[in-house]
Amino acid sequence: MELLAYLITGAVAGLMAGLLGVGGGLVIVPALALLFAGHVADAQLMHAAVGTSLAAIVPTAIASLLAHHRRDSVVWTTVRALVPGIVVGGLGGAWLARQVSSPGLALFFGVFEILVALQLWFGVKPAAHRGLPGAAGMTGAGTTIGAVSALLGIGGGTLTTPFLLWNGVDIRRAVGTSAACGLPIALAGAAGFAVGDLSIMVQRGWATGFIYWPAVAGIVLSSVPLAPLGARLAHYLPRPVLQRLFSLFLLMVGLKMLLGSGL
Repeated sequence: MELLAYLITGAVAGLMAGLLGVGGGLVIVPALALLFAGHVADAQLMHAAVGTSLAAIVPTAIASLLAHHRRDSVVWTTVRALVPGIVVGGLGGAWLARQVSSPGLALFFGVFEILVALQLWFGVKPAAHRGLPGAAGMTGAGTTIGAVSALLGIGGGTLTTPFLLWNGVDIRRAVGTSAACGLPIALAGAAGFAVGDLSIMVQRGWATGFIYWPAVAGIVLSSVPLAPLGARLAHYLPRPVLQRLFSLFLLMVGLKMLLGSGL
């Protein structure tokens, strides 16, 4: 039953990522927080969910990067400019997350999820008004994106894509470049969460720091093949309707995270 729950989580995350271009972490983190309850100490619950989500995103990020690279939609010069900041931010964000209480992380995640839900519902897209910043600006942007993504357990697409659009990058290349940036975000964040002591999971085995590998395996097994299927279905299903339904789902999950945080 435990493996089945992880497979279902990965399937939903993969489908939504393919259908709507929304990062799987928005689905994976709250699902893992629910599934880990009772198996992980309350004080470590969100840390385990976020760290495990980041590790599960790595294979999906590789597949997404390769797919966009084959379509020539990745601006590698932009990726290289963002990566140093992303790595520093990802490691720093993971360290910061370990200093924050589990209810604090739940509160932060809930607020972010509600904001994404509102953005999806109203279809808000930032208008381009300038070009990309210089080296210092790109490093600063990468650091911010990496840190917030590591705190939330997401691949960063909901942050990187709007940043690139805001700075005049074509939508196709913004999505492709954002997908390529998802890999260093997930790697740096997961590396940061691999340090620690997930005591109850360690007793069950198969844990490294705050990363629980059976959950990673189950999620990856279903999310990687389902993401391309979601992308194909996007051409046939009513995307605006799906987007609004998913925004309602995120809104409910975000509110539940806020109420469950106890803050």
